[in-house]
Amino acid sequence: MTKAATRRFFWGGTALFTAVFIGLTIHTHTTIAARTHSEALTPDVVRGLGVWERNNCENCHTLMGEGAYYAPDLTKIVGQRGRPYLQQFLKDPSAFYSAERDGRLMPNLGLSEGEIEDVVSFLEWIGNVDLNGWPPRPILVAGVAVRALPGVEGVSDSPEPVLRGKALFNGDGGCAACHSVAAEVALVGPSLSGVPERAARIVGTPGYAGHATTVRDYLRESIREPSAYLAEAPPGRVFSAAGRSLMPSDYETRLTGQQVDDLVEYLMTLREDEEGRL
Repeated sequence: MTKAATRRFFWGGTALFTAVFIGLTIHTHTTIAARTHSEALTPDVVRGLGVWERNNCENCHTLMGEGAYYAPDLTKIVGQRGRPYLQQFLKDPSAFYSAERDGRLMPNLGLSEGEIEDVVSFLEWIGNVDLNGWPPRPILVAGVAVRALPGVEGVSDSPEPVLRGKALFNGDGGCAACHSVAAEVALVGPSLSGVPERAARIVGTPGYAGHATTVRDYLRESIREPSAYLAEAPPGRVFSAAGRSLMPSDYETRLTGQQVDDLVEYLMTLREDEEGRL
């Protein structure tokens, strides 16, 4: 290559990539509003940011990967746990975790009802920002099992409903972030070890006010209408408040009918015997 050709290559390449850089920069700035859904920046979201900053939440938690790594990332926490759970948790974290039992405890920040509503609204806004699929999996809330790691649990495209359900439970469904499949291990929600037998007992009791008549129907109902039957929490745990389950109530719209059926088939394997306990 001659010197003249080299110069042309250099200047031509510089001009091309400068134009590409400028184009990408312009594109980024013109799509910020859509990607961050800025139209949802309501006053309560702005106030929630103030609550987050005043209480130095980033000293323990991360948002979008920024902050400390002492406590879980909260980028998608509202979608994973739901507003009712977070509202109750922020009122009194010790009702859910204790330093003696869990080896950790979030301090009670003494937030008012309004501050709690605002900071949850802020976290809900954060969770709806377009982050190109990040974080890639539900947060890990306790070290009782390997959960939500791609390829570790279940096969999402398997022809077997149980394997698809298992993949959904440990992955995109986020179920494993709140429910353990180990016997007598309660996380945010009750353990699901032995849930088929437990469901059969519940459906058969006179006090059951739901609509299910079979175990599978009860499991579907518990996913779609978590407040239809409120599980009794062990001492020191809270599973419901004001007659409503703390489990997110939007799985009816978040999951397809096939996904719910797949989850039910997986839950049917979590029997009280050792093999089903996984």
